[in-house]
Amino acid sequence: MKKKVFILGVCSLLLCGCGKIPTLSNGDEAVVTFKDGEMISVNDFYEEIKNSFGLNTLINMIDKYVFEAEFPDELDDANAYADAVIDQLLSNYGSEEDLLAALQQAGFQSIDAYRNNYYIGYLQNIAIETYVKDNITEEELKEYYENSVYPDMTISHILITPDVTDDMSDEEQEEAEAEAQETIESIIDELNQAKENGEDIESVFASLAEEYSEDDDTKEDGGNLGEINIGSLDSNYDELVKAANDLEDGEYSTEVITTELGYHVILKTATGEKASYDDSVDSMKEAITSDKISEDQSLMVDAIRYYRDLYELDIIDSELDSQYSIYMNNLINTYNNNNSSGKRV
Repeated sequence: MKKKVFILGVCSLLLCGCGKIPTLSNGDEAVVTFKDGEMISVNDFYEEIKNSFGLNTLINMIDKYVFEAEFPDELDDANAYADAVIDQLLSNYGSEEDLLAALQQAGFQSIDAYRNNYYIGYLQNIAIETYVKDNITEEELKEYYENSVYPDMTISHILITPDVTDDMSDEEQEEAEAEAQETIESIIDELNQAKENGEDIESVFASLAEEYSEDDDTKEDGGNLGEINIGSLDSNYDELVKAANDLEDGEYSTEVITTELGYHVILKTATGEKASYDDSVDSMKEAITSDKISEDQSLMVDAIRYYRDLYELDIIDSELDSQYSIYMNNLINTYNNNNSSGKRV
């Protein structure tokens, strides 16, 4: 059974420390004293900060507690990730003093505070992925297996890369793109002609790859990419796998395939066995989770609400509770309107 959490706000941070804490005449503890005996009390300080950055601090404390309790096996990785971020920043800035100065300008009072943001953010991402993955239905898995799990396929390709440089004008870049596309279309025309003439397509394709392809790693081997599947190579090649799935062995693509690398024509020479449903479940869940989060970012809010509710979150301070409710409602409206900024929730 989950332990009920009563969040007392940032006062738990304010009251910790070493040595005796001065008190006012009414018994309130003080955080600042003056020579005339006046003091700033913890209560006054708490009331002041909760209306400025108190909600953000509170949410960090809530999520840290909830995620550390829910995902204890992920804490080492979360710490390693946060440490790596700070190490990289220290390498960039050269010293802790320079890094701290930069962070303070961005609103962080310490390096640890900035690091904590990444630590909690890492755990939050784990929570979101776990929530979405746990709510994938059997119907979704079966549909994905039918339409998006492919057998291994042996594919060759010819790549034409537009000769585009950063110093070109928009018009010059468009001309270079058009020229590259015309080249790949002419290669498809040559393949069509060879097919009409009854020539061996694999041989013709290999010759055209050696002559035209700008993929230096494969052109001397007739453009052969070997036996590949989704995720086997750079993600750009996933588009080639998807296109190849619609071809019979020995067929080539008659439409230009466009990726960030350029323009392609492919030839499928062999098709292997499709992995079984049971063997594909884990990878399908990973892929579906990634797709769902990318397509529907309101799931991020649903996930965080789920885990906070799981621990029976009860914000005792009525003002902070009201702030929190407004904050969550705004987040929900933002994501539902597809205006997400991608920030932590």
